This record gives sequence, structure tokens and C-alpha cells, in this order.
Amino acid sequence: MNLKQEEIEIADYEKVVKFTDADSGLTAIIAVHNTDLGPGLGGTRIYPYKKFEDALTDVLRLSKGMTYKAGMAQVGLGGAKSVIIADPKTEKTPELLHAFGEAVNTFHGTYICAEDVGCTPEDIEIILQKTKYACGVHNLRGSGNPSAYTAWGTFLGIKSALMHLENHTSLEGKTFAIQGVGSVGRRLIELLFWEGAQLIISDIDDAAVARCAHQYAAKVAAPDEILYVDCDILAPCALGGVFNEETIPNLRCKAIAGAANNQLLNESDADLLSKRGILYAPDFVINAGGLINVMHELSPDGYQAPRAREMTKKIYQQLIDIFEIAKQKKISTHQAAVSIVDHRLEHGIGKRSEELFFRFAPIEPSHALTS
Repeated sequence: MNLKQEEIEIADYEKVVKFTDADSGLTAIIAVHNTDLGPGLGGTRIYPYKKFEDALTDVLRLSKGMTYKAGMAQVGLGGAKSVIIADPKTEKTPELLHAFGEAVNTFHGTYICAEDVGCTPEDIEIILQKTKYACGVHNLRGSGNPSAYTAWGTFLGIKSALMHLENHTSLEGKTFAIQGVGSVGRRLIELLFWEGAQLIISDIDDAAVARCAHQYAAKVAAPDEILYVDCDILAPCALGGVFNEETIPNLRCKAIAGAANNQLLNESDADLLSKRGILYAPDFVINAGGLINVMHELSPDGYQAPRAREMTKKIYQQLIDIFEIAKQKKISTHQAAVSIVDHRLEHGIGKRSEELFFRFAPIEPSHALTS
């Protein structure tokens, strides 16, 4: 292994580093945005970005989003994220993940990685062979795939949007458009189905869409049409940047409440939604369930699912409060949420008071393969 690192100076970010390793083919970026409230925890996205600049833009947006997600959820963590430039289907190898684990070690605990798009809990177990600063594994000491908590938190956020709009939380007969039927989107679809919702779904994976449509009696929209279908609530559960000057004028929903990160291309797009009278559940608030769940894996007394569940339940009231603040101050819901976290960051509200507990000391691959 010949791991090389190059620090990239980015204003308002604590540390951004590009890593390369010729032996494994690794090209990765780790971005730590802010650790005022605690170490930065954020997933590792493995994606075949066409240009390095695209990967850098993504990791910067995602790491900043994690700062606000953690600050709103009050988990005593900061904001960070990483990306590996690779096709997860054809280029992801143990050697590449090992090299990335060594890269994580160079941050000495100010960055903790977890699963994300293209990176599974099984991949995290391989990364753990080289670093202890990782979480989100399937074994009995871990918390597993956090998608169930992300989906459930999003489901609660949908109910808060309905409460704000219509003073009730019944989903019966309401129409929901879900963009993306991956691990989170699929779980959200199931929760909505059991509550009597009418579903319209879309994904670039035709086979996955067909399975979901059959199982949950959902209508199917083309990927380039799903944002514009007539619905009560639109739930983006794929990649970010989907709401912008081009898409917002054509939306036909009453509210946006989905699990995707960085749904707004620019922060000013929140004002465009407000002007159209579309209620927006800020993504870093509604999709915090996964972070909340995986954080509990690092508790001194170990992962306990009921604690993660009870903390995730707070998303409902957080959004109710944000909607009301935005209404009273006549600002966007995004601005209302950002102002809350900015206040906490400035005054250290929610700063971590106890150390995280890392149970998984790195072990050599040869030992890991011993039965």
C-alpha cells in the first residue's frame, strides 16, 4: 500500500483531504466540516463520479449537511462525509476498502465513517479491519443498516407535514410520490402502504420498481416525470439537488418530505418553494433517523434499539416547531431550521460531554478470515 494524501484548502471547512493509493486504485475524499459539538460522523459514498470536481462538490455539500443534521438531532456529533470515486458494482475490492480504512485513521477520530450509497454494512466490516473509526455493522454489537430508522423518521416527518397542513395525521387516501425505491425508499413505501396511502413510485432500476409496484399496488412514473406528478406529498429518496429554479415551477405537490440528502440545489431554492406555497420538510431534519441509530452504537453501554427509537421519534415535534417558526417569522422552513442549528453551534448547545466508545479494534485480514 502506498497511500498518498493531499490537503485541499476549503473556506469554512476544518479539513478536506484527497487520498490516493495506486496499489488498490483508491481515490477518495474525506471532508470534515465542523466538530464544534463533537467528532464528525458521516457515511462513505462509493460512486463513479465522472469528474473529481463533481466528487468534491458532493462531499462538501454532504459534510456540511451532516453538521446541521447532527446539530438538529442533538447527538453530540459534528459534520463530516467521505466519497470514494469508484463503481461499487465493479471496482469495490477489499484492498480498496482497506486503503480507505487507513485514510480514515489519519484523522485520529475526528472523522467516523458509516454506510452510504454504494457502501454496505458488510463493506464497513472490511474497513474495520484497518480502523476502529467506523460504525454501522450487522453483528450483535452493531446497529446494522440504518435505513429502517431513516425511513421511519421520514414517515414521522410526513405525518408532521400533514398535521401542519390539515390538522390531522391520517394518510388514508392521500397520494404520495416516492422518487427512489432503494433501501430507504422501499421501507418508506411499505410504511405508507400499511397506512392506506395511494402510491406513485419511480426509480432508474426498472426491476426494483416493478417488484415494489406489484407488492404495494403502486402506480409507476418515469424517472423524469416523478417530480411533476399530481400528489399530496412528494418524497425524494434518491440523490440530491432535485429542487431548483427549473424544477420548482413545475411541481404539483402540497408538501415535500423525503429522505434524500441535499434536496435543494441552492439554499435560495427554499424561498422559491415558500413562494409557491409548498411546505418543505428540511432534509437534514427529517432524514436524521439513520444518524441517530448508528450513533447509539458508540454509546459506552452499547447499542440499544429502544433508545434509538425514542430519539428518532423527536423528529415529528422538531418539524412541527420548525413549520410554526417559519410561519410566524415569514421565512422558509429551511432558514428556520438552519437558524436553530447556527445558534446551537455558536453557543455550544448539545456539545458532546462523554467520549464515544469504539468496540471494534482493527484486526488484520488474515485474522478476520479465521473461522
